[in-house]
Amino acid sequence: MIVLFNKPYNVLTKFTDSEGRATLADYIDIPRVYAAGRLDMDSEGLLLLTDSGKLNHELTDPENKAYKTYVVQVEGVPTKAQLKQLEQGIELKDGMTLPAKVKRIPYPKWLWTREKPIRIRKNQPTSFIQLKIKEGRNRQVRRMTAAVGLPTLRLIRTHIGDYHIADLKPGQYCIVK
Repeated sequence: MIVLFNKPYNVLTKFTDSEGRATLADYIDIPRVYAAGRLDMDSEGLLLLTDSGKLNHELTDPENKAYKTYVVQVEGVPTKAQLKQLEQGIELKDGMTLPAKVKRIPYPKWLWTREKPIRIRKNQPTSFIQLKIKEGRNRQVRRMTAAVGLPTLRLIRTHIGDYHIADLKPGQYCIVK
C-alpha cells in the first residue's frame, strides 16, 4: 500500500512525539504504515507512506532515487548565474550536491495559505523557483538556496518521481495502491 499525504507545516514526520508536537498520527489513521523518507517540520507537501518494508527500501534507496520536485519561495530574485550554480551542483559542508533541475516560476495559483505566515522584509522581494533533486540530504534544498544567496522562506514538495500531491489539501491523504 502507498499513501500520499500532504504534510502541513509544523508537523513531525513520525507518529509519536514525547514533547506533544503534531505528528502523522494526528492526520493518518491507517495502522502499520511508515514514512518512506522524511520532510522537515517546517517544510510542507508530499510525503509517501507504506506498509511494505520492501517498497519503503525501493522508494528511499539512493540507487533508485527518483527526482523530488519542490516549489521554493526564496528571498530575492534569482539571477541566471544563481540558477546555473544550482543546476551545476553546490559545494556544501557534507560535499558536492548532484546537479539539480531548476527554473524560476510564477506564484503558484494552487498554493494554500500557511498556518504561520512566512517572514517578509518590506525592502526585499520574494520569488518562486521549482527545484528537482535526486538526493535527500538533511535540509538540502534550504542549504543549496542559501549557498547561492537565496534563503528559503517556504518549501513545498510537490512530486516524488511519478507521485504528486495533486488536489490534496494540507492534512489530507489518499491511498494509491
